[in-house]
Amino acid sequence: MSINLTDEKIKFLEEKAKDIRISIIEMLVAAGSGHSAGPLGMADIFATLYFFILRHDPKKPDWEGRDRLILSNGHINPVLYSTMAHAGYFPVAELLTLRKFGTRLQGHPHREYLPMLETSSGPLGSGLSQAVGMAIADRMDHGKTSDRFFYCLMSDGELDEGQSWEAMLLAAREKLGNLIVIVDRNNIQIDGNTEDVMPLEKLSHKFESFNFHVEEIDGHDYRAIAEAVGRAQAVFDGPSVIIARTIPGKGVSFMERDYKWHGSPPGTEMAGEPPKDEQAKIALHDLRTLGGQITSEHE
Repeated sequence: MSINLTDEKIKFLEEKAKDIRISIIEMLVAAGSGHSAGPLGMADIFATLYFFILRHDPKKPDWEGRDRLILSNGHINPVLYSTMAHAGYFPVAELLTLRKFGTRLQGHPHREYLPMLETSSGPLGSGLSQAVGMAIADRMDHGKTSDRFFYCLMSDGELDEGQSWEAMLLAAREKLGNLIVIVDRNNIQIDGNTEDVMPLEKLSHKFESFNFHVEEIDGHDYRAIAEAVGRAQAVFDGPSVIIARTIPGKGVSFMERDYKWHGSPPGTEMAGEPPKDEQAKIALHDLRTLGGQITSEHE
């Protein structure tokens, strides 16, 4: 994959990420529940994956030659649903059915409801095991001739789960050069900051000790994202991990870096926060105007 991102392409990705974030807020408000901080923080990575990196075809979601994206931290699925809708997998209007009775857009990704998903997810820590199994199965089916990649997206908080580290051992043992893990290093989880709940640093050293090729980047820098993936794709003798440092709640002034918004949607009464009836309006204004840097026509 060429990692050459032109300025024009970066502007395109910025617009896509903005649209994705706006849809995240709109769907969470319509649902009245769900996670805000993680989905907003990962929008730039998802935009880069779906609109620049992944080999996929929204018109043929079961295309055999597609890359596979496995979302381990299923609670951030608003960003997955929003990105897939904007990429053309299903109508954007359907996003407003999030968590509604009978919807295809369940509170955690459910493959039987939305077949274009690669896996169902929810129990934290299991996604990497699924991705490792899929990568091994692909090698058994196609040998070393397969050129597809398996991208496993994980949260930093779920690294508290021992199963994640067992999967890393197996991935390294099997020398899965087609496995690329992307860790959302936003430093928060539902009970607080990760370094207070269960310290993870030096996280890069931990992955290196498990024989992973390690990249550490700014998860909001489109060039850095693309270049890190390009370097990971060039590693043939083992798995890679990209530790993406992100800002939880990115783009919404009162949510950024605040763990309380990990599992709360706009419209939640919280001490010290904007009145709940104003939160959605403020969030959408922030996103449409890039925090007031530009004038919006949609006030």
